[in-house]
Amino acid sequence: MSKKLHLVSLGCTKNLVDSEVMLGRLKEYEITDDNTAADVIIVNTCGFIDAAKEESINTLLNLHDERKKDSILVMSGCLSERYKEELMQELPEIDIFTGVGDYEKIDQLIAQKQSSFSPEVYLATESSGRVITGSNYHAYIKIAEGCNQTCSFCAIPSFKGKLHSRSLESIVKEVSSLAAQGFYDFSFISQDSSSYGRDMGLKDGLRDLIKAVEKIEGVKSARILYLYPSTTTFALIDTIADSAIFQTYYDMPVQHIDDRVLKTMKRGFGEEKTIELLEYMKSKPNAFLRTSVIAGHPGENSESFEKLCSFMEDFGFDRFNVFAYSNEESTAAYEMEQLPKELIEERTAILGEIAQACTVRSLEKMVGKTVELVIDGESDEHEFLLSARPLQWAIDIDGEILINDTNDISVEYGKIYEAKVTELVGEQLLATLINEEVESRK
Repeated sequence: MSKKLHLVSLGCTKNLVDSEVMLGRLKEYEITDDNTAADVIIVNTCGFIDAAKEESINTLLNLHDERKKDSILVMSGCLSERYKEELMQELPEIDIFTGVGDYEKIDQLIAQKQSSFSPEVYLATESSGRVITGSNYHAYIKIAEGCNQTCSFCAIPSFKGKLHSRSLESIVKEVSSLAAQGFYDFSFISQDSSSYGRDMGLKDGLRDLIKAVEKIEGVKSARILYLYPSTTTFALIDTIADSAIFQTYYDMPVQHIDDRVLKTMKRGFGEEKTIELLEYMKSKPNAFLRTSVIAGHPGENSESFEKLCSFMEDFGFDRFNVFAYSNEESTAAYEMEQLPKELIEERTAILGEIAQACTVRSLEKMVGKTVELVIDGESDEHEFLLSARPLQWAIDIDGEILINDTNDISVEYGKIYEAKVTELVGEQLLATLINEEVESRK
């Protein structure tokens, strides 16, 4: 009988790619959702902020309590990398520790029951053999690791190092291979995607990538996640908008909008230039804008917070995430005077309500429009409803549209259809199919 593997991938989609690489190296194992029956349990951890660290530790300890005798429990990823010395001393429950450099060696580490922390961050190549999870048509493509920015609140460079870009050839080969397998929708990700290629001497690396991906047969749709204000150019915004393949989708975390707070955050770009970029993005036809902000960073007074709230209410983002400031050792903000936790939580809640209202306004604008969407399966809401995602939206984070009328059109999951959005019920869009599978026309 084959041995069984239970893998939990926590944190961001960049972690998910690394988890998929591990699955590719462990294909001889049968994947199981039943952790109590697994011979090997892997938790790919997140170490970004306090809440993520707590989730990672709790997940590991809970799995340890329930695992069967003689099973192997592996802790991998960012949290393991960031606190390797302390964790190896304090968590005797873990059999194997590994960080962010050995995903492709996971089979060897398990066979030898050996911990390992390679000095270099692992970056998948086209030959990684990763197993794509969660979709039969969409895949994430990691284009770089590490980050050259020095944001005051972010610990990522301390354990992932400086920017390290994949070669364009490697990316094109991986996308071509996946497209040949039937994947047609791609999300390109890294810590700072707009800096892609700068470490290799490429002036406009991300624009080069867009043009190269456009030529790959079988790619119908793509988007780029995690642009950075000071490395995003008007030319890049144009290239995305003008592309026949890449969605006019702009995901640029701004974190704040008040000049004084942005300076404290060491964000590189101030309010004026950031707003110029955002306005230019918004000027593009059918543009979709996503961002994120931090509530309660040291130095954020009531005036700067109110300024942030007003901007987020008025600008017209389609989506934005709110993060409560987390005080992380090894960051520049760690020694700064901290705001009270209660105040941070209060401000996070206020911005959360604004974010929810922005999402509803964005959804309202879609009523009556015809959209290209992919049907993913039955909805969790009701067995007679189908869950679908407009191709423009990012998978998992931008929501779903429910199909309540198929118009007697034969439905196949993972295929592209045209649909008319008919109404918004609460915060949920409903739509009717109007055309069978179509080729994406953006």
